[in-house]
Amino acid sequence: MRIDGTEFGSITIDGRTYDHDVVISLSGEVTKRKKRLSKEQYGTSHIISKTEAKAVYEKGCEIIVVGTGQDGNVRLSGEAKSYLDKKGCKTVLLRTPEAIESFNRLSAPKIALMHVTC
Repeated sequence: MRIDGTEFGSITIDGRTYDHDVVISLSGEVTKRKKRLSKEQYGTSHIISKTEAKAVYEKGCEIIVVGTGQDGNVRLSGEAKSYLDKKGCKTVLLRTPEAIESFNRLSAPKIALMHVTC
């Protein structure tokens, strides 16, 4: 699993381009991010809720790499951060282009949540 790159509004993974936020599971499966889980609580998908963190996390994950968007607007809520910390899962939040580089370098069991716009 390799993330090839991103442009505003899209991300390319293993040669396939997606025009929405994505989650890459431990197995490498790419799915559409369920932004509504955070939007229902905060009115925005720029704050990741504990509910969304629970939906993304998988047992055995050591690191979740969060692409915070081209301009870095996404962040974890305090509750989401606490939940992931209790699971022993480190979080790395970087603007999406830098998050891609980090994800591609990491060899530990990892999940990605990539925001492709702002």
